Amino acid sequence: MLDHLVPGGVELCEVYGDAGPEGVACLFPAEQAVVRGLSGERQREFAGARRCAHRALTRLDIVPEPLLPDVSGAPRWPRAAVGSLTHCPGYRAAVVAPAGEYAAVGIDAEPAAPLPAVVAARFLADAERRSARALGAALGGSADRLAFCAKEASYKAFSPWLGRRWGVRDFAVRLAADGLFRGVAPEVRKGFEGRWEVRSGYLVAVVCLTAEGWSGPLSVRVSPGSGWQ
Repeated sequence: MLDHLVPGGVELCEVYGDAGPEGVACLFPAEQAVVRGLSGERQREFAGARRCAHRALTRLDIVPEPLLPDVSGAPRWPRAAVGSLTHCPGYRAAVVAPAGEYAAVGIDAEPAAPLPAVVAARFLADAERRSARALGAALGGSADRLAFCAKEASYKAFSPWLGRRWGVRDFAVRLAADGLFRGVAPEVRKGFEGRWEVRSGYLVAVVCLTAEGWSGPLSVRVSPGSGWQ
């Protein structure tokens, strides 16, 4: 379990492997309608991540609702919750928190493999590549993809407030060997922290922004939508 990546009161649910056809059958009818006609792989991604989200909502005593994508593709969460979904081959996860206590959350997962050089050059700044190299030397492997994962989780947390005018590479992160990373979001003159983990062949990064610390700075930006998947 990755409970240590999130503070108390936040739920992180994960599953390994792909859900079979029964996974789609367990979704709400409205969710099933969204993936009808899509490839089997896309259905499994959609179903696995949402089953994690439904479980996390239940653990928070929030009645699960259909998590339907908005026009941007981001899932629309119940009013009482903020959340984020992630999926990659063989892994699906969701992080969910009470909306009254948290302004936003973000999660991303990636296979624990080196990031292609062309992707690193496009999405990672020089300082990020340096911190990734330093961490990779300490861990005995490449950490470029971990930096990308941390940037993606940061983007998912902030995107409902900042809108889509910003992308993953606009977020700056610095990895630390203690499982933390520090970041800066565009247009927000305040740093934030996230947590990362490498386990079972996957990289996972999570950002949780408390309502007490972030509702003020974020409320002057774009009104929150739902979160980015």
